[in-house]
Amino acid sequence: MTYCIAVSVRDGLVLTSDSRTNAGIDNVSVHCKMHVLPTFDDRRIALLCAGNLATTQVVLEQLRRDIKECAEVNLNTVAYLSEAAEYLGRVSLEKQQRHASAGQSGFFPSATFLLAGQIASEPHGAYLVYPEGNYITTSSQTPYLQIGENKYGKPVLDRFLTADTGLDEAARCCLISMDSTMRSNASVGPPVDLLIYRKDSLGWDTYYSFKEDDEYWMQMRRIWQQTLMEGFAAMPGLNGREPLAFPPID
Repeated sequence: MTYCIAVSVRDGLVLTSDSRTNAGIDNVSVHCKMHVLPTFDDRRIALLCAGNLATTQVVLEQLRRDIKECAEVNLNTVAYLSEAAEYLGRVSLEKQQRHASAGQSGFFPSATFLLAGQIASEPHGAYLVYPEGNYITTSSQTPYLQIGENKYGKPVLDRFLTADTGLDEAARCCLISMDSTMRSNASVGPPVDLLIYRKDSLGWDTYYSFKEDDEYWMQMRRIWQQTLMEGFAAMPGLNGREPLAFPPID
């Protein structure tokens, strides 16, 4: 399984992904799901991937080949991130349809992507590209996108992230969201990759990779767990509230 987050706030972007892939409880492996594409200096584009690993690999290879061979449409020719998302959707859908046409029973070649970055002086941003090829982007109300096992880490993002959240705070929020997911789903696991982009820098400013025994990662998880326990213990008990009769009579 997979869990990836793309956050787009006023000051830039924060991208986070786990690295666990598996085909069952006895076949767990590690594979990076964060990819930086070799684009011109006037743009920075990164992809986060979820879904069928063979599909994501062949899509990434096609994107790189189109850049290398100067195809009519590639990540260096598009003028807007929305064009890049549309192009990625077409490539992904084509590869999925080709694999699906083989007719193998029980084979699901679908893949989902998060595309994020900035092109020239255009605003930075993040897009979620669905297996069907269509896409959505972030908004001021919802400054983040998720793919993969998203339900466990979503409440943390909803509580703390806004469009005005600082990059460092957004990064810590993403790591806590990842930790929440890992505690509830064993198919999501380290190393955890974290990439920060500051708007208009046209450079990947900060990158971290946290292994399971990383000192900062362990400290963050320990403090978050302790803080939650203290908050839970501080909640008022029910013994001071008069109970109602049950069941109520209609």
